[in-house]
Amino acid sequence: MSIPTTTLQYSLQQKGYQNLVLNEAPIAKVGAQDVLVKVHAVSLQYRDLMIASGNYGAKIAKDVVPCSDAACEIIGVGEEVKGWKVGDRVCANFSLDHIHGAVNAAIANTALGGQQYGVLTQYRTFPAHSLVRIPEHLSYEEASTLPCAALTAYNALNGPVRIKAGDFVVVLGTGGVSIFALQFAVAAGATVIATSSSDEKLKIATKLGAKHVINYKTTPNWDEEVQKITNGVGANHIIEVGGSGTLAKSIRSAKMGDGQVHIIGHVSSEKGDTNLIFPLILGACTLRGILIGSVSQFEDMNNLIRANPDVTRPVVDKVFPFDKAIDAYAYLESQQHVGKVVIKVA
Repeated sequence: MSIPTTTLQYSLQQKGYQNLVLNEAPIAKVGAQDVLVKVHAVSLQYRDLMIASGNYGAKIAKDVVPCSDAACEIIGVGEEVKGWKVGDRVCANFSLDHIHGAVNAAIANTALGGQQYGVLTQYRTFPAHSLVRIPEHLSYEEASTLPCAALTAYNALNGPVRIKAGDFVVVLGTGGVSIFALQFAVAAGATVIATSSSDEKLKIATKLGAKHVINYKTTPNWDEEVQKITNGVGANHIIEVGGSGTLAKSIRSAKMGDGQVHIIGHVSSEKGDTNLIFPLILGACTLRGILIGSVSQFEDMNNLIRANPDVTRPVVDKVFPFDKAIDAYAYLESQQHVGKVVIKVA
């Protein structure tokens, strides 16, 4: 195929995803250690809504091309690149330079769709070191969900205190990270407790392998229910995506001594509970902030997905065409979805 020199891409030139602009732009030159990719699919994150609204904590690139998660096909390879060829199916890591080990400020500054231009574009270049191979059994739409939501869940459950068979895992809600955490926990032989305000969404969680479900609208003290389910022991891992509105209950749900509360998001509409000190001290649990993961962790996660293809297949709620990207944002904002919202680019 002929190598394109321009791409159609969305950019955020003022606040509000409704103001996303589709424009033509030149494609960055393919350096010796870069690859050129055709973007097939992009998945949306809650982070994308925050960036569009101007409520994201980090500095955002001017006129940023949004979105961090894409599944792509290599169509050009730099002269010094080894291990990749035209036709390979790849994802780029969320932070391009997070190869292995701990994150730092310089690495965090390579995050796509925020500090760096993102992936809501037809074509773009990536440094070859940022790439991972897509599991063979996944479609581009499914694979686009992996770089942020899946890897965040994997990092949470496989960090300093790794999940093990027989653990109790609490997932809050049925968004992308929580659904992946549910699936990875099931693959590890853990017992999953899922929460949601929707009985219909909880039915889906049950089909995916959750052994216990809690509707937090009808059972607002869901932390007490977790303690009942675990016979007063508490959960080993809590996937905390709610933020200040749910954090105190997550702490009270955790196993005394070594419960892990993984701080990932703040999507809860509940008013925050500032009285966290005593539950934290008395529970002696660990609060761990999760900032996605590394290329090395991404490769390990993909091996887990390959080994457990049935229980780890990404849950894609709805796919929008490229020219309906704004509609995709609106659907994500509505929180009607279970799993991931995807934009088909190519």
